[in-house]
Amino acid sequence: MAVDIERLMADDRRRVDARLEALFTRREAPAPRLEAAMRHGVMVGGKRLRPVLAYAAGRALGASDASLDAPAMAVELVHAYSLVHDDLPAMDDDDVRRGQPTVHRAYDEATAILSGDALQTLAFEVLAHTRPARLPAMVTTLASAAGRDGMAAGQALDLEAVGGHPNLATLATMHRHKTGALIRAAVRLGGLVAVAEDDPRLQALEAYAAAIGLAFQIRDDVLDVTGDTAVLGKPSGADAARAKPTYPTLLGLEGADAKARALVDEAVTALAPLGESGYVLASLARYMIERDH
Repeated sequence: MAVDIERLMADDRRRVDARLEALFTRREAPAPRLEAAMRHGVMVGGKRLRPVLAYAAGRALGASDASLDAPAMAVELVHAYSLVHDDLPAMDDDDVRRGQPTVHRAYDEATAILSGDALQTLAFEVLAHTRPARLPAMVTTLASAAGRDGMAAGQALDLEAVGGHPNLATLATMHRHKTGALIRAAVRLGGLVAVAEDDPRLQALEAYAAAIGLAFQIRDDVLDVTGDTAVLGKPSGADAARAKPTYPTLLGLEGADAKARALVDEAVTALAPLGESGYVLASLARYMIERDH
């Protein structure tokens, strides 16, 4: 069985982008500058990996593309909000994101804060309007991934770790919250569209997502050392410049790469209960550690 992951991702990117774009074109905005900043935060580039994972997980369990659109959009809106806030001067103070000025540089800091807030609440509005059978579980999944048990906690740990010397366990905890939580949510949301919470295949998806979430971040750490700024869409070497702890600093480049590959093997093994339906997800796992941006 073969799958063209780049083509699949491009198709899903076009699908979710069209639906995200509609959020900004089918209404008369009361605050046009805020609306423009929100659009800049979500529509300027991006791999759309989280929506792709939501689509792939749902399809693997029999869900239709139409039923997966809302969770795919919601998870990307939360991701976009997190990037807008992460780039702020009080956080990472980044000037470039996806090859374009960050929102606070393109507009201003106050507008960036408000646009991030609005993108996050828009995610739940989109999800709530779909009224799927398992909406409470889906809302809980996304809220937990975004909040004090997920990305917010991970960002707090990230800020606390600057200049420090955490061990591998501490670093993994930080990344499982900051990056991994939303990747796990994307996969779980897709699965919840198709099956009940007690379906063993959903548990398999969650084990898969936990492994690829950390593998994805390790690859990001490696690319920050080895990647090209023009390809990455943001300055390389930023982690070292900020004295941030990373997997390459603790394990070396070869060790970090080996750890990522071991996690991908773990993810693929977790997909066994899905049989051939898990093939696309397995291919996406391998993409995590082969990508160049």
